[in-house]
Amino acid sequence: MAAPIRIGILGCARIAKAALIDPARLMPDLDVVAVASRGRERSSAFAQEHGIPVAYGDYQALLADPEIDAIYNPLPNSLHAEWSIRALEAGKAVLCEKPFAANAQEASRMADAARAAGLPLMEAFHYRHHPLARHIAAVVRAGHLGRILKVDTGLQITPALVPPDDIRFRADLAGGAMMDVGAYCLNVLRLVTGEEPHVESASATLVSAGVDGAMSASLQFPSGATGRVDCSLIASELKAWLRIEGENGWLQVNNPFLPHVGHSFAMEVDGIRSERSFEDTPTYVFQAQAFAAVMRGEPNSLTSAEDGVANMEAIDATYRAAGLAPRG
Repeated sequence: MAAPIRIGILGCARIAKAALIDPARLMPDLDVVAVASRGRERSSAFAQEHGIPVAYGDYQALLADPEIDAIYNPLPNSLHAEWSIRALEAGKAVLCEKPFAANAQEASRMADAARAAGLPLMEAFHYRHHPLARHIAAVVRAGHLGRILKVDTGLQITPALVPPDDIRFRADLAGGAMMDVGAYCLNVLRLVTGEEPHVESASATLVSAGVDGAMSASLQFPSGATGRVDCSLIASELKAWLRIEGENGWLQVNNPFLPHVGHSFAMEVDGIRSERSFEDTPTYVFQAQAFAAVMRGEPNSLTSAEDGVANMEAIDATYRAAGLAPRG
């Protein structure tokens, strides 16, 4: 058996436990070996809490460690490009949290750096690797719904989960609803249609200067399909959905993004309705498995650097349509 892939974490973000540390414990070929923070005290406490062997007091020291093969980057959005590029230049593959960068220009620089280094760079859209998302894509590609006419999706969370002082509301850290929950919505629209959208209109609810607490957008795709996005960090209730309408029928999913915490799937084709459910293994486990496979040389067709650039282009276009500047 090949030696485990040794991965280090940049920063002490809360998401690291669910997204990487817990899945790695289930995988003999992936080993979390180090964490870095801007201060040794914080990284040491994080390392002790999660059983990580090595703690560094700055990010660059972790990148200089020759024992590390790859980096997980859950830093604030504004730091995704800088530290992903530095990691690639240091010879480390990168699993970068969504959104891929602060804007499409930064994302393009990241993709260029990955190509120059000849190393994997993968965006952490974990839901894409779950059997539910794979099944949705397979149903559409097989043509069961016929020509796609309309896709409606949304992800809305409440202030109980994202308090007002959360970094997702900070302009200097490239925050905003479209950068967080909205990134999922645009991504699943692109997954379903297999096309890149034109953003016809968008409307933002601002929580501070230039920072969207919620965003709605209407989109058009080259095939003629229309799309709708409704995302929020300040909603009154927690909701996540995807509805696809085609010439032959429809498909409805509740909670397509975190199906392991509960979901429903229903489809009607030519008047015949069916329902099914999918396994409750966390989406992050499938993502970790996919990243390990990419590290072993398998192609990454789901969340590649190129796909990350395209998603950021759609995010930038949505901000412009809402009369706001792209982040960064």
